[in-house]
Formats: sequence, C-alpha cells, structure tokens
Amino acid sequence: MSGSNFGAGVMATAPHSVRRFRLGTSLPLVAVAAAALLAGCANRDSITVGSVPDDYRTNHPIVISQQDLKIDLPVGAGDRGMTRAQRQTLLGFLDGYDRSAAPLLTIAVPSGSANEIAARAAARDFARLAAASGISRRRISTLSYQAGGSDVSAPIRVSYTAVKAHTDRCGRWPDDLLNNAENKHYANFGCSYQNNLAAQIANPADLIGPRKQTTIDAENRGKVIDVYRARGISEEFLGNSEVTY
Repeated sequence: MSGSNFGAGVMATAPHSVRRFRLGTSLPLVAVAAAALLAGCANRDSITVGSVPDDYRTNHPIVISQQDLKIDLPVGAGDRGMTRAQRQTLLGFLDGYDRSAAPLLTIAVPSGSANEIAARAAARDFARLAAASGISRRRISTLSYQAGGSDVSAPIRVSYTAVKAHTDRCGRWPDDLLNNAENKHYANFGCSYQNNLAAQIANPADLIGPRKQTTIDAENRGKVIDVYRARGISEEFLGNSEVTY
C-alpha cells in the first residue's frame, strides 16, 4: 500500500516540476527574440547591415589642399617672342589665378637647350602678359633650369600654387574584381566620379561652410510686393494658367 502511494505521489508531482522547468527556459528565449526584432527595426542602414558594406564617398573623399598648378609651353628654336597660340594658352591658365591670395607665379626658362635664346624672349613676353592680366609684378618670378641637352627644345614651365578640391589618385586595382564574395565595392569604384565633382568646384571654401549672404535690394523688393498686391499678373500668364480666380 505504501509503495503504491509513493508511486502515485511521484506521478502527481512530476508534471508540475516539468511545467515549471519549461516555463523558466522559455522566458530567456522570448527575451532574445524580442531584442533581435527591436534591433532589426531600429537599424535600417544598408551600409551597416552589410548589403552594401562600403561607400565610395568614404573610400575616395573630397579633400581640400594646396597644390602646384603648372603648364609647359613648348618654344621653337626659331621663335621670336610669344606666339599667338602661346598667348591664348597662357591666358586660359592664368584665368584660375587667385588675385586676392596672390600666390607667386614662377616662369621657369630652360638653360643650355637648343631653344635657350628663343625661350628667354618668350619668357619676357609671358611676364608682361601676366602683369597685364592683373598679377602684381612683385609676384612674378623668372628663373632658369638646366635642360636635358643642347640638342633638345625644352619647354617653359609656368606654375603657381592654389587651394583646390581633389581626391586621391585613381586607378588602384589591388584585387581581382571577381573575387568579391562579400558584395563590396572594388577599390577604384567612384573615384573618377569624385574627381570630376571636385574639379567642378570653383571655390573649395564652399565645402567648408556657406558664404555670407549679401544685402537685399530693398527697392526691387518693394516693387515686387507692390505688383503682387495690385495683382499685376500678365495676360499671357492668365491665358496659360489653369487657375481662373
């Protein structure tokens, strides 16, 4: 009798202990699942989750730095001063010169070359043209450099420094394009686009902050407001407009 009662007691109490064990282990699983769902809803950035794991703007950022701008103008041994083609090319190059910053304009003349005499005459004309373009004569420097040999016609190099927006050098192919199991951008992706965008920026300071707003034209603003108040709308606009009131 006692043995049967003991067995019945075990059978009666076992389901309760099993239920308590299952309830206790299910709570952490629910908490983990809820946290995973909340994390997925909170972060919708595709770059972070990994479908597009990198960004060309991060790989090839546009930076602002001081660069040496230069142009080589060929000079023939038989030339007598600056030619028309050299004049037009030099004017286009000097168009980007910042006269407010007034960097030093350097005219490097070849020495010991076959066109040495012609290059000296052309360099003097280059300096006159630069001064006529608004560059201070005190900011124009003429110097000489040793040419490669007496049988060559070395060019005249005109250069100055300027602050420009640019990116890093394009053309990097460190890895095979097909070896891309992680669906990442290749190293050169977006470099040419960033370079072209940087080249179109006339004032690199615009990337740092906005310019100061100019003062308003109070007289013109008053006229515009008077026309608006008088409903001075042209007949051409009223005829093409869908609004009838």
